[in-house]
Amino acid sequence: MRVPVVDTRRCQLLGLVGSAALAAGGVSAGALPVRDALAPESGLAAAGLAGAYFGLVLLVAAWALLGRAIRGPEPPDRRTLLLTLVLWAAPLLLAPPLFSRDVYSYLAQGAMVDARIDVYVYGPSQLGGPLTDEVAPLWQHTPTPYGPVFLAFANAINDFSSTQLSTGVFGMRLVALLGVALMVVCLPTLARHCGADPAVALWLGVLNPLVLLHLVGGAHNDAIMLGLLGAGLVAALGRWPVLAVVLVTLAALVKAPAALGLVAVALLWGRNLGGRSGRVKAALAVAGIAAATTAATTALTGTGYGWISALDTPVSPQNWSLTSSLGRMTGALLENANSGLAQFAAPAWHLMGLAATALAVLIAWRRHHLLRPVYALGLSLTAVAVLGPAIRPWYVLWGLFLIAAAGPDRSVRRAVAAASAVLALAVLPSGFAPDGAQVALATGGGVLAVLALWCAHRFMGRGASRDPLGRLGSAA
Repeated sequence: MRVPVVDTRRCQLLGLVGSAALAAGGVSAGALPVRDALAPESGLAAAGLAGAYFGLVLLVAAWALLGRAIRGPEPPDRRTLLLTLVLWAAPLLLAPPLFSRDVYSYLAQGAMVDARIDVYVYGPSQLGGPLTDEVAPLWQHTPTPYGPVFLAFANAINDFSSTQLSTGVFGMRLVALLGVALMVVCLPTLARHCGADPAVALWLGVLNPLVLLHLVGGAHNDAIMLGLLGAGLVAALGRWPVLAVVLVTLAALVKAPAALGLVAVALLWGRNLGGRSGRVKAALAVAGIAAATTAATTALTGTGYGWISALDTPVSPQNWSLTSSLGRMTGALLENANSGLAQFAAPAWHLMGLAATALAVLIAWRRHHLLRPVYALGLSLTAVAVLGPAIRPWYVLWGLFLIAAAGPDRSVRRAVAAASAVLALAVLPSGFAPDGAQVALATGGGVLAVLALWCAHRFMGRGASRDPLGRLGSAA
């Protein structure tokens, strides 16, 4: 069957329009500072929410269509893909924070480090002042689980921005962009080493709507974690094992899940040394270098080791992870049965989730550690995100980034792409849980985008094989 040619320039334009509409909608419906926030029922906020979802659906459609172009007879080259990333990301750089208020927590934590308040003991409420008011109430009294590397970035941004909130948000976006840039540099190299198509890896791992929405729009620190992790794996595959351990350890000192990358580095290093004794030497060397890197980094930043005990940060009661949802359902059933065990339902499910995560990680490494350690790491990080007690859409990027580079077959990549498209629609631009009216507005905006795409297809010409909108339904 002949695959139709897709006009990449039209994909770029469609995604740019979607990104711009999303950014414009975020001006009134995003995660705005307290002083600028509008009541959700206000007309401007309602229009902004509908407009944001209109743009979001266009952006997802453009991404799906670009994936079809990559698999077509005239695929775009790497330069075209990077230009597409720049075009789609540019409007989001100027938008308010989107889909989460975490960036305000980052800024408050940086200010706490500057004020010499222990962020691993106290929450942002200890800081006081207007910046604390921007932090979501749930996290006001919660110590941070982030490591010293990220706190050093947050402190530097605090020094740079002083009291200017918009400057601080832009500074955190620049840090996130640094991480995304590292991802862009590393993905093609990882893909080549793993036998995957570098263009497909870039499309799935960086041009992914979740990256644009949450790493760029939301300025999440997962970007710098993934960038350092990717750089470490490239170093390991390039036979620079010491540098690889240092980089992966630094990634783990942003967010702890990246520490699983040390297993992949140890396996790759041991493979190069050969034999069982080589694997043992590699494991010991990785442990020693990681410990030395952690000690040196902690001494330089001066933030201490409190992040280890802070890893048990409490989970939001309304978190929609699998285990938390099952815990709430089980607890409700037990309460209706007048059982005194209702309070233990959520902790029990969380423990089962941790056990399932450990089992999934063991299976992933047992099946793929010899030939595909990068893929095994991607599956492991996906299991940590999906089966853990808390999940956010951007957590899925931990494993998706590596699956994009090392996924062994098309069915895996299709499943990951479909999950990305669904998760892109899962969170409101404000970052808060929606009510019925907001769901209706968001749905209306999305439906309007679908109608606009259908009308554009009809206008551009029915059945035109070179018309990208004509194939949008099958691409998405």
